[in-house]
Amino acid sequence: MCRCESHEACPRYVVPFEAAPAQLSGLRRAVRSQLGCWGASAVAEEAELIATELGANVIKHVGRDVAASLVLELRKGRVRLEVHDRSRVLPASSAEACAENDECGRGLHLIAAIACDWGSARTATGKLVWCELPLKPAGRQEPLGRVAAVLSAYRQPSSTSGLDPASLDETVTDVITDLLHWLAVQGGDPEGALGRAQMHYEAEAA
Repeated sequence: MCRCESHEACPRYVVPFEAAPAQLSGLRRAVRSQLGCWGASAVAEEAELIATELGANVIKHVGRDVAASLVLELRKGRVRLEVHDRSRVLPASSAEACAENDECGRGLHLIAAIACDWGSARTATGKLVWCELPLKPAGRQEPLGRVAAVLSAYRQPSSTSGLDPASLDETVTDVITDLLHWLAVQGGDPEGALGRAQMHYEAEAA
């Protein structure tokens, strides 16, 4: 059962869940609903993606159906997400380590690109993996800024400004392909998503 704990300096929302693919959509709904209650809907899209990735990492690296919990905290200027589980094995401890470690996984690369900070720590019963998103004014984040952040996780050095058009084409193709694979694993419709993305692109470019 979800519970909301009200603290003067740090409102906190806890969502216990079992590590199973079917639970991930519930995590996303809980994140969006609670951020809306806090007036932080502007970061809901990024927070939902991060919650999904952290939950999927528990399934992959700890096991299916294990007990875990998602914690949301509203801090000054930031939203913090934590996922707690019973394993004491830590992932890479920083965004820099993640960028240099192929075993870190694309999920954590994506989190490192989106979040302003992230890390992990052992607890009395296992570990937690956390990340923080900066609060921002209502309205969509600039698409080009999001793209630059994602591309930096796929190619080193982090700046893509010096890549030639052929390399950029290859990188963008890799990103799209990986996203479609990820969507299929989550039970989504890759062909439908690709078609909708094409329609959105054509509408915005017109």
